[in-house]
Amino acid sequence: MITVYSDLGKNEYDIHSLTKAFYPHEDVRISEKEQEEEDKSLVYCFENGDKLSFAVPGNDRDELKRTIYRKLSQRTGKELPWGSLTGIRPVKMAMDRFRRGLSRDEVIKDMMTQYYVNRNKAELCADIAVNEMGILSGIKKEDFSLYVDIPFCPTTCLYCSFTSNRVGKDRGPVRDYLKALFYEIRKTGDLFKDRKPDSVYIGGGTPTTLTPRELEELFECLEESFDTAGAREFTFEAGRPDTIDRERLKVIKKHGVSRICINPQTMNEKTLRVIGRSHTPKEVVSAFYLAREEGFDNINMDMIIGLPGEGEEEVKNTMRELGRLSPDNLTIHTLAIKRASALGDRELGELRKRLPLTDRMMEISVSGAYGMGMEPYYLYRQKNMSGNLENTGFARKGKYGCYNILINEEVQDILALGAGAISKRVNEKGDCERSANFKLADQYIANVDKMIGRKEKLFFS
Repeated sequence: MITVYSDLGKNEYDIHSLTKAFYPHEDVRISEKEQEEEDKSLVYCFENGDKLSFAVPGNDRDELKRTIYRKLSQRTGKELPWGSLTGIRPVKMAMDRFRRGLSRDEVIKDMMTQYYVNRNKAELCADIAVNEMGILSGIKKEDFSLYVDIPFCPTTCLYCSFTSNRVGKDRGPVRDYLKALFYEIRKTGDLFKDRKPDSVYIGGGTPTTLTPRELEELFECLEESFDTAGAREFTFEAGRPDTIDRERLKVIKKHGVSRICINPQTMNEKTLRVIGRSHTPKEVVSAFYLAREEGFDNINMDMIIGLPGEGEEEVKNTMRELGRLSPDNLTIHTLAIKRASALGDRELGELRKRLPLTDRMMEISVSGAYGMGMEPYYLYRQKNMSGNLENTGFARKGKYGCYNILINEEVQDILALGAGAISKRVNEKGDCERSANFKLADQYIANVDKMIGRKEKLFFS
């Protein structure tokens, strides 16, 4: 346990995030400053009795973070790849600098000197910013993105914090959910009848837990309510290879989906068992080639580095196997420990402490993506990520996932339907306003009219 005493309440998030980055396996608590330490801005009290105290000059947030970074870096001997940055969208910072007229070298230098970002990450950030600005140049603000959530999975993965429901033999809960979802789709379709979706994304959960007939009904409802045929991109997260078959793929292809996701997370069978996935690497390969046979020419695959029990050799094996498949997109995730996941359970604290460092694993993965002829096109970060790293999307030219950029950069409205989905409106000032649906399926079903009303107020009041 590390207790940080502070009177800088409005900066609690930054203090906590930076401290966790240096001490990922410690519980960190922010508390009001002790009376005897009132002349100090921050006091760190460690479980072994050690104390670290220091003043923070002025009220500047960036200077506060730089000071914390320097002090904790000196104490631990660590340097973090993203330096003092605690935000989830560093690419946005790089784009702002390009728009102010800075050159690539100046952007990189500024991120290194102002935030202590290391050179590799600063260069990656600058290159992705250039790619994103090119992709976003064709985006119309008056259009919107449409997201639909299917919150069902065959099993729950150890690391997953999304609200999902296991699908059993009883299809009643699925049918009840779809009835409410179709109602929300039709009602919001009426509200948005004068606007067209720029991109469509069906995610979850695992949407391929729906039967072929249920998928038909979903697509038909969407097509009746929105101009999905006019979307520049239509993504379907097929996800788990053990839910993919030819009949489902035919339905998905028939309804105009242009990009699908087949996500192994790892190609090591032992790890798949540990994290609670019931498929094998062979099933990943079979599902991938089945999708190619059905005409899908834009396939994304996800992998996670830092999984329990995996080291450099396991990551190398995953990259070799994915290289043989040669997908069109590869999203490299760094394991993030979420409190709502099984891995976030306090009882698994010892397992978390044995999670490997991931700096070298990231290098192996990135090198593999470049070796497949891909380039990085989007990046975001999360709290409590292993190694204080990032999630990066790679793709071949022309195969980018536009929705992935839009959800992060918040430059276009997002209408999000289904349990746990969060709609976003970009207002006239460029600020993002949100409206969240109820997370649990039964609460969503019971309150669907209320959530439609929230959307009408968000987008049209």
